[in-house]
Amino acid sequence: MAARDSDLFYNGVAVFRGFGNLMDPDLYSPLPDDWVIGSADIVQSTKAIAEQRYKAVNMAGASVIAAIANALEGRDFPFVFGGDGASFAVSPRDLDRARAAMAAAAAWVRDELDLTMRIALVPVAAIRAQGLDVRVARFAPSPHVSYAMFSGGGLGWAEAEMKRGGFAVTPAEPGTVPNLDGLSCRFETIPAARGVILTILVVPTGEADPAAFRRLIEEVVGQTEHSPDAGRPVPSGGPNLRWPPAGFDLEARAARGGSLLARRVSVLCFTLFAYVIMRFGITVGGFVPKTYVAQVVENSDFRKYDDGLRMILDCTAELAEALEQTLSAAASAGIARYGCFRQDAAMMTCFTPSAMRSDHVHFIDGAGGGYASAAVALKTMAA
Repeated sequence: MAARDSDLFYNGVAVFRGFGNLMDPDLYSPLPDDWVIGSADIVQSTKAIAEQRYKAVNMAGASVIAAIANALEGRDFPFVFGGDGASFAVSPRDLDRARAAMAAAAAWVRDELDLTMRIALVPVAAIRAQGLDVRVARFAPSPHVSYAMFSGGGLGWAEAEMKRGGFAVTPAEPGTVPNLDGLSCRFETIPAARGVILTILVVPTGEADPAAFRRLIEEVVGQTEHSPDAGRPVPSGGPNLRWPPAGFDLEARAARGGSLLARRVSVLCFTLFAYVIMRFGITVGGFVPKTYVAQVVENSDFRKYDDGLRMILDCTAELAEALEQTLSAAASAGIARYGCFRQDAAMMTCFTPSAMRSDHVHFIDGAGGGYASAAVALKTMAA
C-alpha cells in the first residue's frame, strides 16, 4: 500500500449501523503494515477505584484520546475507550504527533491526577510477526459519529506487551500540558432505570474455536438487542445536570493557562452559563440544547468490540442473571473468559471539541468502577 493510501486508509473503511453484525468478518479491514498501535492504561486503577476516584480514572483514560484528537486537528483515527485506559491506531504521518500527545497526556495524569499511566506504541508489523492481526471496522451508533471496532488478537497482544514494559513511551517532563480542549465530565451519574447497570467483558480463550466464540458473542448481543429488559444506560432525556458539576475540578485541571485557582474560577463561571442554557433550553446562536442532548444520547459509546466484547447495559436483575449464566456455560466449555460487574449507576465522560458540531463523543462506564472492576473478575477467572 502506497504511503498516501495508508494515510487515507481509515476514511475508506465502510461504516455499519447494526451492532448485531459486529462479528461479521467482512466488516473488518486489516490495518496497513506501516501503522502503529497505541496503548495506555492506569497502573493500580483498582486501588484508585477503591478510593472512589472513578471520575479521575475515566478522565485519565479519555485524556489520551482527547490529546491525540486535538494533536491531529480533528482528523479521524480509530480508537477505543477502555475505562481505565485507551487504545488507538495511527498512520506513519501522524506517529510523531501521537507520540508527543500521549506522552503529554501521561505527564498530565501524573502531575494533575496523581495517577500513573503506562503508554506504549507497537508497530502493526511487530504484531503480525507474532502471527496475529489488527483489523478494524467502524460502527455508527448514530448518523453523527462512528467508533472503531478491532479484531485479530493484535490489540490484546499490544496491551499485554505494554504491561510487560515492551515498546514503552516515556511520559513527558513535569509541567508538560497536553491540549485536552473539549474533555469534560459535567453530567451527573446516571442511575439504573431497569434495576442494574451491568458491565460485561468477554474475551476468547487461547484454545477457543473462533466459530464458537462468534456464536457466543452473537447470542449475548442478541439477548440484549431484542429484549425490553435491556438498553443503553443513557435515558432519552439525557443525563442530569447540576451546578457546580461533580467533575468541575477535573475539567479545571484539564484546562490550559493560568493557575489552578484561576482555571477553577473560569470553569465554574462557564459551567454556570452552560447550566442555565441547558436547564432552561435557551438557544444561543446555532446551539440548540434539545438537539445537543438528543445527540449526546445517540452518540453515547456504551458497547464495543476490541478483541473482546465490552458493554455497559441498563438491564433487569433477571436479564443480568441470564447473561451471566450464558457466559458461565461458555467459560465451562472453554470458549471464553468473562468478567461481569453490577452497580446501580453509570457515568459519562465527554469529548466535545465543539458544541456547534454533531460529532461530539461520550464514553460510558459503570459508576462503581465498571470496566476496571469487570477486568479484575476476568483476571481472577484466568488465574
